[in-house]
Amino acid sequence: MRYTSKQVQIAQEDERIFRVLSSFENFSPILADKVEGWEATEETCRFRAKGLTIGLKMAEREPNKLIKVCADEATGGVPIPFTFWAQMKDTTPEGDAASGPQTHMRLVLDVELNMMLKMMVGGKIQGALDQIADQIAHAFNNAHI
Repeated sequence: MRYTSKQVQIAQEDERIFRVLSSFENFSPILADKVEGWEATEETCRFRAKGLTIGLKMAEREPNKLIKVCADEATGGVPIPFTFWAQMKDTTPEGDAASGPQTHMRLVLDVELNMMLKMMVGGKIQGALDQIADQIAHAFNNAHI
Protein backbone atom coordinates (compact mmCIF):
# COMPACT_ATOMS: atom_id res chain seq x y z
CA MET A 1 0.00 0.00 0.00
CA ARG A 2 1.33 3.44 -0.87
CA TYR A 3 0.58 6.57 1.16
CA THR A 4 1.60 10.02 -0.07
CA SER A 5 1.63 13.11 2.13
CA LYS A 6 0.31 16.44 1.06
CA GLN A 7 2.88 18.66 -0.61
CA VAL A 8 4.44 21.24 1.71
CA GLN A 9 6.29 24.44 0.84
CA ILE A 10 9.64 25.09 2.53
CA ALA A 11 11.40 28.44 2.30
CA GLN A 12 14.84 26.82 2.03
CA GLU A 13 17.08 25.56 -0.75
CA ASP A 14 16.54 21.93 -1.73
CA GLU A 15 20.29 21.38 -1.16
CA ARG A 16 20.00 22.36 2.53
CA ILE A 17 16.92 20.20 3.10
CA PHE A 18 18.65 17.25 1.46
CA ARG A 19 21.83 17.76 3.50
CA VAL A 20 19.90 17.72 6.78
CA LEU A 21 17.51 14.85 6.01
CA SER A 22 20.07 12.55 4.34
CA SER A 23 22.01 11.75 7.54
CA PHE A 24 20.53 9.99 10.57
CA GLU A 25 23.15 11.76 12.73
CA ASN A 26 21.26 15.02 12.16
CA PHE A 27 18.22 13.55 13.92
CA SER A 28 20.10 12.87 17.17
CA PRO A 29 19.32 16.25 18.80
CA ILE A 30 15.62 15.76 18.01
CA LEU A 31 15.12 12.06 18.77
CA ALA A 32 17.74 11.05 21.35
CA ASP A 33 15.52 11.99 24.29
CA LYS A 34 12.24 10.87 22.64
CA VAL A 35 13.07 7.19 22.00
CA GLU A 36 15.04 4.61 23.95
CA GLY A 37 18.57 3.65 22.96
CA TRP A 38 18.94 6.05 20.03
CA GLU A 39 22.13 5.34 18.05
CA ALA A 40 22.88 6.90 14.69
CA THR A 41 25.49 7.14 11.99
CA GLU A 42 25.11 8.94 8.71
CA GLU A 43 23.87 5.70 7.08
CA THR A 44 21.95 3.86 9.84
CA CYS A 45 20.01 4.35 13.04
CA ARG A 46 18.74 2.09 15.76
CA PHE A 47 16.32 2.64 18.65
CA ARG A 48 13.76 0.85 20.81
CA ALA A 49 10.05 1.50 20.64
CA LYS A 50 7.40 -0.44 22.57
CA GLY A 51 9.90 -3.20 23.34
CA LEU A 52 11.05 -3.64 19.74
CA THR A 53 14.48 -2.75 18.43
CA ILE A 54 14.06 -0.84 15.18
CA GLY A 55 16.87 -0.53 12.66
CA LEU A 56 16.76 1.76 9.63
CA LYS A 57 19.20 2.52 6.83
CA MET A 58 19.56 4.98 3.99
CA ALA A 59 18.61 2.98 0.92
CA GLU A 60 18.99 5.59 -1.80
CA ARG A 61 19.93 9.22 -2.20
CA GLU A 62 19.58 11.44 -5.24
CA PRO A 63 21.18 14.76 -4.32
CA ASN A 64 18.65 17.53 -3.66
CA LYS A 65 15.75 15.39 -4.95
CA LEU A 66 15.23 12.10 -3.08
CA ILE A 67 16.07 10.35 0.19
CA LYS A 68 14.88 6.76 0.65
CA VAL A 69 14.91 4.85 3.96
CA CYS A 70 14.14 1.17 4.64
CA ALA A 71 14.55 -1.46 7.34
CA ASP A 72 18.09 -2.51 8.28
CA GLU A 73 17.97 -6.16 9.29
CA ALA A 74 21.59 -5.95 10.49
CA THR A 75 20.64 -3.50 13.27
CA GLY A 76 17.18 -4.74 14.17
CA GLY A 77 14.85 -4.33 11.22
CA VAL A 78 11.16 -3.59 11.62
CA PRO A 79 8.09 -5.77 12.24
CA ILE A 80 6.39 -4.68 8.98
CA PRO A 81 8.42 -4.21 5.76
CA PHE A 82 8.32 -0.66 4.40
CA THR A 83 10.14 1.94 2.35
CA PHE A 84 9.85 5.63 3.23
CA TRP A 85 11.09 8.52 1.16
CA ALA A 86 11.16 12.28 0.90
CA GLN A 87 10.91 13.97 -2.50
CA MET A 88 12.10 17.56 -2.96
CA LYS A 89 11.72 19.93 -5.88
CA ASP A 90 13.20 23.40 -6.16
CA THR A 91 10.34 25.78 -6.98
CA THR A 92 12.21 29.08 -6.64
CA PRO A 93 10.87 31.40 -9.35
CA GLU A 94 13.40 31.82 -12.18
CA GLY A 95 15.33 35.06 -11.75
CA ASP A 96 13.39 36.03 -8.60
CA ALA A 97 16.12 36.10 -5.96
CA ALA A 98 14.13 38.59 -3.87
CA SER A 99 11.51 35.99 -2.94
CA GLY A 100 14.18 33.64 -1.57
CA PRO A 101 14.53 29.91 -2.14
CA GLN A 102 11.43 27.73 -2.27
CA THR A 103 11.22 23.94 -2.23
CA HIS A 104 8.20 21.65 -2.44
CA MET A 105 8.49 18.45 -0.42
CA ARG A 106 6.31 15.40 -0.05
CA LEU A 107 6.73 12.15 1.86
CA VAL A 108 5.83 8.70 0.54
CA LEU A 109 5.43 5.45 2.48
CA ASP A 110 5.19 2.01 0.86
CA VAL A 111 4.17 -0.50 3.50
CA GLU A 112 2.99 -4.10 3.36
CA LEU A 113 -0.24 -4.28 5.38
CA ASN A 114 -2.72 -7.11 5.43
CA MET A 115 -6.38 -6.18 4.89
CA MET A 116 -7.18 -6.09 8.62
CA LEU A 117 -4.29 -3.73 9.43
CA LYS A 118 -5.10 -1.60 6.41
CA MET A 119 -8.67 -1.11 7.66
CA MET A 120 -7.51 -0.41 11.23
CA VAL A 121 -4.63 1.98 10.63
CA GLY A 122 -4.76 3.12 6.98
CA GLY A 123 -6.38 6.48 7.74
CA LYS A 124 -4.10 7.06 10.72
CA ILE A 125 -1.02 6.44 8.58
CA GLN A 126 -2.17 9.04 6.05
CA GLY A 127 -2.82 11.58 8.80
CA ALA A 128 0.54 10.87 10.43
CA LEU A 129 2.38 11.28 7.13
CA ASP A 130 0.72 14.66 6.52
CA GLN A 131 1.56 15.72 10.08
CA ILE A 132 5.24 14.71 9.71
CA ALA A 133 5.48 16.69 6.44
CA ASP A 134 3.96 19.72 8.19
CA GLN A 135 6.37 19.38 11.12
CA ILE A 136 9.42 19.15 8.85
CA ALA A 137 8.26 22.21 6.89
CA HIS A 138 7.57 24.12 10.10
CA ALA A 139 11.01 23.27 11.51
CA PHE A 140 12.80 24.42 8.36
CA ASN A 141 10.61 27.50 7.87
CA ASN A 142 11.16 28.63 11.46
CA ALA A 143 14.92 27.93 11.44
CA HIS A 144 14.69 25.12 14.02
CA ILE A 145 16.79 22.94 11.73
